Amino acid sequence: KMDFSPTLTYDGDGYKKRAACLCFRNESEEEVLLVSSSRHPDRWIVPGGGMEPEEEPNVAAVREVCEEAGVKGTLGRLVGIFENRK
Repeated sequence: KMDFSPTLTYDGDGYKKRAACLCFRNESEEEVLLVSSSRHPDRWIVPGGGMEPEEEPNVAAVREVCEEAGVKGTLGRLVGIFENRK
């Protein structure tokens, strides 16, 4: 669990809700954009972050990609919904 932030949303168990995107260079989906982790600079991750109150997951994912990687694009298909309770 994270320390609570008034600008983020949490599930019923107190875990922070996050959204992320797999960003492809083009429709061939052969190249994926990764960013370095702020907590672990030696690790590469997909851009993503916490959802704001009342924010839809797709909107949060697009916003986070722009904030973390400075790129804009078209949101494609849903890859999945994942849960990490660590």
